[in-house]
Amino acid sequence: MQHEIKPGSATLSSPSGRARDILVTGGTGFLGSYIIKALVEKGYSVRAIRRGNKLPGWISKEILDKVEWVEGNILDVVSVEEAMEGIDTIIHSAAIVSFAKKDRKHMYQVNVEGTANVVNMALEQQVKRLVHISSVAALGRTAGGGQVNEEKKWEESKVNTHYAKSKYKGELEVWRGMAEGLDAVILNPSTILGYGDWHSSSCAIFKNVYEEFKWYSPGINGFVDVEDVAKAALLLMESNITEQRYIVNGDTWPFQQLMNTMADHFGKKRPSRATTPFLIAIAWRLEKIKSFFTGKKPLLTKESARVAQSKTYFANDKILKALPGFSFTPLEESIKKACKKYLGTVNALQR
Repeated sequence: MQHEIKPGSATLSSPSGRARDILVTGGTGFLGSYIIKALVEKGYSVRAIRRGNKLPGWISKEILDKVEWVEGNILDVVSVEEAMEGIDTIIHSAAIVSFAKKDRKHMYQVNVEGTANVVNMALEQQVKRLVHISSVAALGRTAGGGQVNEEKKWEESKVNTHYAKSKYKGELEVWRGMAEGLDAVILNPSTILGYGDWHSSSCAIFKNVYEEFKWYSPGINGFVDVEDVAKAALLLMESNITEQRYIVNGDTWPFQQLMNTMADHFGKKRPSRATTPFLIAIAWRLEKIKSFFTGKKPLLTKESARVAQSKTYFANDKILKALPGFSFTPLEESIKKACKKYLGTVNALQR
């Protein structure tokens, strides 16, 4: 493992007086990069695991240069052990998000086995605090949709994706770690939106709307600003809260409203055609065939089609009560800000 030392960074203390040398897993990912940004801006000493030399281009170089980047992989126990040397706190955000069948095996390895490695090594190294980034998917969906809060028990359902199952099983590893004495707290964000790489993750919704994708789903889902999730992770890290999970959800909107709002801020045509279960069934099959011949990941899969049709409402009152003064950015404002940045990137590339 290679360490790239960044001198001169400060180490802060939490309200409980704990020193803070923080390791972020998944630091080059969408959410992980914003968690790093929030930590650095508050003066924390940050180490982050990365694979290869690619860093998140949507985060300023000034921020990234203040991070101690280490080469590693959470599936490699030795590199996890080395990355935790001298670490007081871990924010575990590394995960694979995919609805494609070909990614399934690797996704389970990273989301379940990788999380188990982080938990086991945190216990062995006597790390004082773990903040685990899970997902609302880990709470499970029900066929009829409805309201979901932190008390929801996992139920096997055809609307639960393999991603959801992997995050549920990964979260079980964290609860097991807590039972063995690990001081930990869990965040369950809904669909995270913001400015990032619009070729991947939930950022791809922006790209589809920019390219005037004609179809919208009748489903309803929860959405949250990426910077709000990062802030919530930092605040929960600084708190004395342990053995709790928190849904992190800003607003619950129909997909049509979401895409219309994006289109308006891009100055593009709104999607005009509502999908039906029959049309979606045709669409994901066509995407599967297209993917076979092109080698590219399908835009729609059988699993993601089911999620797009479900109508699920996620509560957020527990985290608002736990973190006085914390509030969510209105979704309209988040979308407006992200669209402006994406347009700036597109315009820069076209010059």
